[in-house]
Amino acid sequence: MAEYPGTASADELHVVSSGPLSATGPLGAIWGRKATHDSLESLLAGARDRLSIRPADDVAWRGVAPASVELLVDQASAERGSPWPHPLVSHYSRYFRDGNRTAYEGMVGARQQRLTRAVVMSALHRDAEEWLDEVVDGAYLLCEQSSWSWAAHDDVFAVSGDVVPDPDRPYVDLGAGEVAAQLAWIDLVLGDRLDQRAPGLRRRLRYETQRRVIQPFVDRLDWHWLGLDGDVHNWNPWIHSNIITAALLLVDDPKLQAHTISRCIEGLDRFLASIPDDGAIDEGFAYWWNGAGRALEGLAVLDEASGRVLAADVPVVREMVAFPHRMHLGDRWFLNVADGPARAAEGLPWDMLYRAAIRTGDTQAAQNAGAFVREQVDSKAGLGRVLHSLLQPVPGPVSKAVPGLEQPERLEQPDEQSPQPPLAAFTYLPSVQIMVARQIAGSARGLTLTAKGGHNGEHHNHRDVGSLVVAVDGVPLLVDAGQPTYTAQTFGPDRYQIRAMQSSWHSVPAPFGLEQGTGAEFGATVIEEPTAARPTLTLGLGTAYGFARAEQWIRTAALNREVGSIVIGDRWELPTSPNHQETHHPDIDIAYLIAGTLQLGNGGTGEDGTATVWPEGIPGIDTSGAAPVPGHSSGLRLRWKPRSAVVLVDEWVLDDPLLKEIWGTKLTRLRFRLPVATPATGEFTVSMEATNE
Repeated sequence: MAEYPGTASADELHVVSSGPLSATGPLGAIWGRKATHDSLESLLAGARDRLSIRPADDVAWRGVAPASVELLVDQASAERGSPWPHPLVSHYSRYFRDGNRTAYEGMVGARQQRLTRAVVMSALHRDAEEWLDEVVDGAYLLCEQSSWSWAAHDDVFAVSGDVVPDPDRPYVDLGAGEVAAQLAWIDLVLGDRLDQRAPGLRRRLRYETQRRVIQPFVDRLDWHWLGLDGDVHNWNPWIHSNIITAALLLVDDPKLQAHTISRCIEGLDRFLASIPDDGAIDEGFAYWWNGAGRALEGLAVLDEASGRVLAADVPVVREMVAFPHRMHLGDRWFLNVADGPARAAEGLPWDMLYRAAIRTGDTQAAQNAGAFVREQVDSKAGLGRVLHSLLQPVPGPVSKAVPGLEQPERLEQPDEQSPQPPLAAFTYLPSVQIMVARQIAGSARGLTLTAKGGHNGEHHNHRDVGSLVVAVDGVPLLVDAGQPTYTAQTFGPDRYQIRAMQSSWHSVPAPFGLEQGTGAEFGATVIEEPTAARPTLTLGLGTAYGFARAEQWIRTAALNREVGSIVIGDRWELPTSPNHQETHHPDIDIAYLIAGTLQLGNGGTGEDGTATVWPEGIPGIDTSGAAPVPGHSSGLRLRWKPRSAVVLVDEWVLDDPLLKEIWGTKLTRLRFRLPVATPATGEFTVSMEATNE
């Protein structure tokens, strides 16, 4: 395709050739000089023709299953002809005025989702000019939008005190990367038709993408998400992968394209180098999709664009692919740590994970992903993910294969029964000190225990060192509240005034009523690592509270598969008069956060040392007989000793929409309070078992 006039060249941006990737990263170790500027310039020639996403006139679009777009067709048909979502200054400025970020992000998200639907409709209905006009309108609205950055990320207020975006200082963030990639996919799928219907639009797409994203990216090295300071987080792969797509499809100058993509490869390599050998993501399952998952997408595009010369066959990628299924509790419930919900969101791109599992040969990861793939695409996933779902569907009973496309070969396809998740019996990830232990391998029935050590300097951190989640029949009953709705407070200095982030509202101890500290120094020490045969994790938690030694508080979490029980043991040796300004009382609290319905024994007093938890009230639980509610299926029986502990029950009435969606109207904190003796030593044990009574 000819270069469009009006866009800058590599010479104008002072691009210089790059050297080979550093051998310290996993990509550098296997790609070396293949990923240099000069090598990429020749390697990426003709890359558009090698991508699995095809233009609308390609035969691949004829094989799109009608059932996969039913919802999208209904939504697109209902909205066509109506006014487009129109983000205003009043939406944008709310973040700076009252901390609300959803007003603006919801509006720009709705605009981009409508455009995604219009692109698919135009590709499916090649002769319908009204759908192409819908695409033209939506794409041009994005070009006219003052900022592609989300208000919560833009530094305009910090730099100038302004509450309106500055078009002369474009900020490259997650939102900007998403728009650039969306416009790039539009150019690939509908480019020739856009030239006929709206001459000049493609030039504008290139101009805006280069001005707002490409040029700031190559000109500046102070973007925090580059990770040059050693702090590498999920923004890195999310933005770099989107810029790879934008550079491949919207940068026509080969030198600038190669330089941009070389820089992106360096960034992805930095991300992969930050991932521990066990593939753990300290931000948890929910953020895996917009961190590790984005890296997998970027690597897949590089693989295709280079004709498999740049195939990322490295151990850390294989371990990352395994992380989601290792966190699985049952059904849509997953272990959630940090800012993540306990139930997997609808519309996640499980097909992307399935394809990655096939590339790495991970049968269990593919089995898990295949169990969740749904035929219907969801425009909330973004245009790139929607296009891959339509043109690279998962073969087998969960989808119909598109004729003419190469199908995966390295994995046996599922039979005609719906694929079932593997539900591994045991996982331990030493880098984050997370154990997941299941009573019955391959089944959600019975008990599942998860225990977490780690530290309080993790990304999207909650003060959760030593926390527990216990599921019965795959449904968590002892829980981590997870992520509330984001506001300005969420990532500000008052983050830990948010209840969901506090250790006092996790299933952890509170010696003298103390909150855990913030920072990597407030962490756990592993005293005993678990094994598959003996799933027992023993942690020293003292330093999480600022005590001199980790062993001043020791917590043991153990699953006994044969007996069908979980035992949580706490023992301590504390100073009798701690010198902590944050001390709230002279006693010890041990808290358990509970979802569903709590029933204390002995007539509601708990004086007999027992309580029962039922999942009644948790949204999405089927009460027809399969649900674990009284008289139907399993709850969780708790027994504790010494019984002399004072039992305190605190109800958390939920008003946050994200938390209510997961847990219903309330969560309950069950606390056990014990006096500190002299010497200040003691122990407390809670045993748990499934019950139908």
